[in-house]
Amino acid sequence: MTKETDFFARRLHSLLGIIPVGLFLVQHLVINHFATRGAESFNAASNFMGNLPFVLFLEWFVIYIPLMFHAFYGVYIAFTAKNNVQRYGTFRNWMFMLQRITGVILVVFIAWHIYQTRIQKALGVEVNYDMMADILASPFMLVFYIVGVLAATFHLSNGLWGFLTTWGFTQSPRSQKIVSYLTIIIFIVLSVIGLQAIFAFV
Repeated sequence: MTKETDFFARRLHSLLGIIPVGLFLVQHLVINHFATRGAESFNAASNFMGNLPFVLFLEWFVIYIPLMFHAFYGVYIAFTAKNNVQRYGTFRNWMFMLQRITGVILVVFIAWHIYQTRIQKALGVEVNYDMMADILASPFMLVFYIVGVLAATFHLSNGLWGFLTTWGFTQSPRSQKIVSYLTIIIFIVLSVIGLQAIFAFV
């Protein structure tokens, strides 16, 4: 891969991680959070999203294709990156390493989540509150989903810092420090929303 190709691929990878993949994650967490209001509220919100006009087009071109590029190129970055936290244990180096680790975790988690929901729906299984409650009745799956959600919220929040820096929005050390605090707040808020949704099914 040439330097020019790698440069543009990394820019595209960064962009797609926020738009549309990051925005979809936020929307997905909000829809799942309707479970805290009961089965009827969750089912209504889920059915609304599942019956949007051109839903297949939206799923493939706004979610799956951008997600696959971001995931596959992210795995390439994760396994070619040189982590040096033992030599330079700075905050940003740790965040860099954790970004790669959570990315690999998410490839496994998202693939399994898609199998349990979207593929099952294609096979005729109804995706609703009861389905998620059955999945999360397993202690193993409960832990798996908690880890997956926390990995996703961290990956998005920390990825937002990288996006703003990579694209030149935050160049000064002060602006990068401010965004670091902001992304920590975003991580906490999204994590609370995601975990509340999970435990609403239990």
